Parts: sequence; C-alpha cells; structure tokens
Amino acid sequence: VQIVESGGGLVQPGGSLTLSCVASGFTFSSYNMRWYRQAPEKGRELVARIDIVGGTRDLADSVKGRFTVSRDNAKNTVTLQMNSLKPEDTAVYYCNADGATMATMGLSYWGQGTQVTVSS
Repeated sequence: VQIVESGGGLVQPGGSLTLSCVASGFTFSSYNMRWYRQAPEKGRELVARIDIVGGTRDLADSVKGRFTVSRDNAKNTVTLQMNSLKPEDTAVYYCNADGATMATMGLSYWGQGTQVTVSS
C-alpha cells in the first residue's frame, strides 16, 4: 500500500498550487479520500473530503470558495486545487484513504505529507 502526495512548495499569498495524491496497492475506488493539514504546533485539520465516486465533496469553512477537490478513479488519483492562498494555509498536507465499503470498512491509509508554505 502506498499513498504519495506531491505538488507542495513555496507560493506567494494569492497564488495557487495543485496537490496530487496517487494511491497504489489497494482498491482506490472503495475508499473515501480526504485531505488533512497540520500547521506547526496545531492539530490536524480536515480540509476536504470526497466520496468513492466523487459525488459528495465537502470542504472546511476556512477553504470554501478557494479550494476544490476531485478524484480520478481510473488513475487512482485525488487532487486538491488551492487558489487564493493565504499565509494561514501554510501546513503539511496529508492525503488519507478511508475504507467505505463492507470489505474496506475500518481500513485507513496515509501518505507522508507535502509541505505548503504561503509567504511573501
């Protein structure tokens, strides 16, 4: 099982980044996918989630109107498009797969995280 995030980096306030999460070693389409973030000295925060078919998508209030989440089950990929970035978006962003079917309920996998820094 492997989850690999990419796309993080340093961006100026108001800029954009696209985070990608590529999964392998499990049945991607049987898992709800989530993006979390953790800023220094803060707890992990749920940023976005998308169900197994992409029909239900939720975003944290702090990112609504700026971030969008999508998935491509054919490519085992979930994407977080981040626009109008703010310094408070600075954090390590983690991708999480959470089992959503009878066969996968209770299973959860995490990536290693990708750093996003918003600074001028």
